[in-house]
Amino acid sequence: MTVAQLLDRLKGLPEDAVVLMESGDGLSRVSTLEFVADQGPGAPAEVILSPSMDE
Repeated sequence: MTVAQLLDRLKGLPEDAVVLMESGDGLSRVSTLEFVADQGPGAPAEVILSPSMDE
C-alpha cells in the first residue's frame, strides 16, 4: 500500500478514531511512524508504523 492509497482509505473516517495494527498477539495502537528515504535504484521510500509498547 502506498501513502496515497492509505490516505484515500482514511478519507471520510472519523478524525478521532484510534489507529490500530495487528501485532501477532492481538491489536496495538500505532504510537509512531518513521519515514525512510529510498536507499538506491529500485528501492522505494518507506513509512514504518510502530506499535505502542504501553499495552
